[in-house]
Amino acid sequence: MRLSRYLAHSGVSSRRAAEELIRAGRVTVGGEVVTDPARDVDASSGVAFDGRPVAPVAEPVVIAVHKPRGVVSTARDTHGRPTVVGMVRSRRRLYPVGRLDADTTGLILLTDDGELAHRLTHPRYGVPKTYRAVVANAPVGEAALERLRRGLVLDDGPTQPAEVRRLAPDTVELTIREGRKRQVRRMLDAVGHPVRRLTRVRFGPLRLDLPEGAHRTLTAREVEALRAQPAPPRRPPSRRRRRRSSGS
Repeated sequence: MRLSRYLAHSGVSSRRAAEELIRAGRVTVGGEVVTDPARDVDASSGVAFDGRPVAPVAEPVVIAVHKPRGVVSTARDTHGRPTVVGMVRSRRRLYPVGRLDADTTGLILLTDDGELAHRLTHPRYGVPKTYRAVVANAPVGEAALERLRRGLVLDDGPTQPAEVRRLAPDTVELTIREGRKRQVRRMLDAVGHPVRRLTRVRFGPLRLDLPEGAHRTLTAREVEALRAQPAPPRRPPSRRRRRRSSGS
């Protein structure tokens, strides 16, 4: 495990703050100061912060939940609505990985691993999410599917191309790598097929395999598969962006 992650799991600080503490020389491994946050360590390495031994409180947990309609994707709700975190009894401080609209059902993850949650939700990594939508104005024609595959311009900008296939005259399966608010609903509305029912059936390598309202803890292999989601190659900055950056 990376030293910065080890400190974060030990409750010393967030992962990002841990990197600064390490570079400041406040962390030792086996009695020697280490300034590389990527140093590989485990419970037997003798990690200490400001001279005090530290160890992870517990291995992080990831739980898959089949969220029902009407449940909000937050840890608590000021309006008293049921929350996805409230569906799982745990002594851990769990929080949702991303969100699903209250009227959208399907696969959502809960975890106490902030680093993994960041990796699964940050736009840079483009983790694919697949939705199954039952829509109005059937049948869905090829022209609508092609528009979705090419990408659309919504009120908050253009979308990336989506992977789309028609499962029935009124049902499509759509995979996106973004996470804008109500994006799938807005995309389908833009091509003339408002959503009647929407379910997320896949998140990265995980498929929805639970009845509605149920949950289960992911296996170590499944968690590693989530961590292994590759980040797409970074695009070189445009000339305009390079000029802006050089003046800062």
